[in-house]
Amino acid sequence: MAQTSGLLAKGVPPQPVWLFYIKIAILVLSVIILGLAAWAVSIFPYGNGPAGITIFTVIKTFIVYGGALGLELGAPQFFYRIAALVLYALSLIFWLTSWAYCASGAAAFLSAGSWGYYYGWHKNEGAALGASAGLGAIVWILCIVHFVFFIRACLSDPEGNGQNQAELGAVKAEPAVQSYPAQAYPAQPGAQYAQPQQTYVQQPYATQ
Repeated sequence: MAQTSGLLAKGVPPQPVWLFYIKIAILVLSVIILGLAAWAVSIFPYGNGPAGITIFTVIKTFIVYGGALGLELGAPQFFYRIAALVLYALSLIFWLTSWAYCASGAAAFLSAGSWGYYYGWHKNEGAALGASAGLGAIVWILCIVHFVFFIRACLSDPEGNGQNQAELGAVKAEPAVQSYPAQAYPAQPGAQYAQPQQTYVQQPYATQ
């Protein structure tokens, strides 16, 4: 239980900064895939299952990864790790289903020429689904990488307070300088200088 307590903790686990860019890449590629899937639906709008499941997966990705980024950067106190873990795992399943279904549909449309009735829209539909399948496979791989390192980050911070942040490449925050009342000490001759205290704020993504 102690080993998995980090998965049940509340708060954003300390993560390497490149995981932030992986999330951004997932969202950017999802926008491109959404455009390709919409193009596929416009070409063949009748029961287009591969494009339909892809559009659903993209919308879910916007909600899951976009919402996670918003909570991590804006309201980390409301970030529940176990909920994020479940949603990330579901994203893996949906992206695998999506790109595999698109690849199957693309193969069917592009092989229509061997049936003797190859039309121009078959080629366009196959190209749209094929491109969606290729980019979807890349997003699926990125989701796997993010999922694995998110679990590692959670396990390295079982208390949910980021104390093991240095293990993932972060710089440990130095303790704040303790101040003492001035009246407890006799006045010293000469000019007195007040040393400003430096405040350290823990960031969810650590620079390498």
